[in-house]
Amino acid sequence: MILFPAIDLKDGKCVRLKLGEMSQATVFNDDPAAQARSFQEQGFKYLHIVDLNGAFAGEPVNAAAVEAILDAVSIPVQLGGGIRDFKTIEMWLSKGVARVILGTAAVRNPDVVVRACKDHRGRIAVGIDAKGGKVAVEGWAETSELTAIELAKRFEDVGVAAIIYTDIERDGVLKGLNLEATSALARATKIPVIASGGLASIDDVKALTKPEYAMLEGAIAGRALYDGRIDPAEALAILAAT
Repeated sequence: MILFPAIDLKDGKCVRLKLGEMSQATVFNDDPAAQARSFQEQGFKYLHIVDLNGAFAGEPVNAAAVEAILDAVSIPVQLGGGIRDFKTIEMWLSKGVARVILGTAAVRNPDVVVRACKDHRGRIAVGIDAKGGKVAVEGWAETSELTAIELAKRFEDVGVAAIIYTDIERDGVLKGLNLEATSALARATKIPVIASGGLASIDDVKALTKPEYAMLEGAIAGRALYDGRIDPAEALAILAAT
């Protein structure tokens, strides 16, 4: 079980949003590379990065900040936001990103996911962001008619390394992970699933160790790490003991 600390990038800074609203951004660090180094020093083994501006623009916007992070740490990084075509996938993988996350592209251009998985097996993840049970796209600005399970089924056998499942209605508001919906998705697909959105306390970390959630690959932690609600050493020790 991997605990992924999140670095969300807006205007070159490390922020957290509430409910995916760009207008509801709190800046936690002006230096994303320093934040990444801090997470590595705390013992985290993987970083989760999102280019928020890129998710809305449809192309990389915070590339300089991402590259600074890649230069600052030795642990693997997964990156999403503004990655919509094969050229951008190739660019980030060549720069040292361990795994790219495709969200809007998975809905709008599924062939991009299929081709990327074929050429870069083990390095392509799909981000499924759900609002009201439906998959959201374009930086969460639009909602499709697809359910999370329907989207996951499209990529069941193409070699997707992981699905990052985010409950938008819990993201950044510390309501707790939606483990019921996340585990339902995990049971419906062979693809490893990572829980995201709402992780709020050490009790949420402990919940991840329950047998019914053992199929999850991990969870993403954001605001609760930044505001001190979760002690990194305690959280990592709990998961390491399972």
